[in-house]
Amino acid sequence: MSFWSNTNNDNGSDGCSAPPLESSSTWGAGYLIYLLFSLSLPTIIYSALYLLPFVVSFFKPVPDLKKKYNAKWALVTGGGSGIGKGLVFGLARMGLNVVIVTLPDPTLEPLLKKLRETFPELEFRAVPVSFSPNVDYMAPIKKETSDITIQLIFNNAGFIVTGFFEATDEMKHLMNLECNARAAVRITHHFLRILVTKKLKGCICFTSSVAGYIPTPFAVMYASTKAFVSQFSSCVAIEVANLGIDVCAVHPSPVNSNFYDKVEHKIQLMEDAKKAAVEPDSITGDIFKSIDSWYLRDLGAMAIGTRLGTSFIPYNFFTGMFAAAAPFLGDYKTHNAKRG
Repeated sequence: MSFWSNTNNDNGSDGCSAPPLESSSTWGAGYLIYLLFSLSLPTIIYSALYLLPFVVSFFKPVPDLKKKYNAKWALVTGGGSGIGKGLVFGLARMGLNVVIVTLPDPTLEPLLKKLRETFPELEFRAVPVSFSPNVDYMAPIKKETSDITIQLIFNNAGFIVTGFFEATDEMKHLMNLECNARAAVRITHHFLRILVTKKLKGCICFTSSVAGYIPTPFAVMYASTKAFVSQFSSCVAIEVANLGIDVCAVHPSPVNSNFYDKVEHKIQLMEDAKKAAVEPDSITGDIFKSIDSWYLRDLGAMAIGTRLGTSFIPYNFFTGMFAAAAPFLGDYKTHNAKRG
């Protein structure tokens, strides 16, 4: 007899009767759970892969970079203030001599005096230059480092230009490009070539920004240069990882420094961010921890929150959201009133 026949069995029930209602409900609930889990699995994996290194870093001690790379000298751009100044003191505490590349500024000599008094056994050299177009800033850097070997390079110098792109003088944009990106490329190329030629270990660290991985209106060149720096850092890191040269880029949350002091067009979002700014010294240790265990490191709540909050949104859609919302933003309204 066919299994699918409609003959009744001995107790009078249909041989092809439907499964009990409870079984159908259980099966449906199970399928829904499976579907939701399957859809959320990429998110779970991404979050785990992103957050796990933070857990490892939390328990990791600050490395002794002098011992790790058998180094004597480090170079820090933008070392006269802010994050750069914190890096200089942090490196000195490890027993490293430091070359400070920074803008010519009245605060430079007092800084050198304090360093030499605090660390009399170490040597500190200053290269006061401006990373500007048509300025040969590499010549004094090469001259000041010709008799020493730089194994630790911190490309930290940078500034921000705010306002509508077309309304800002072209030269200001080019200066921003030179300082934030091109100078880092030239300095990295020069010292990396020396490290590779001499078969030396070392590290190169870039100070990038959260602005580099989200659309950032009113600071077009700043965000664009920081996106370049992070990508450049990642690409170079792959090329030299097997040579014992560590390369990473860090994306700090707001830091209490003179970074905001010379901003021509005030942006409310930046003003709000300043309220949550931390002292530069508070992130120095985390930057040092990042060097040999990260390629890209988000530092602080704002950077981490921005990354997690935007990483699942397609960049094209995210940009469209910004474009649609821009006319309603206070900063846009304020500057648009003076536009043209």
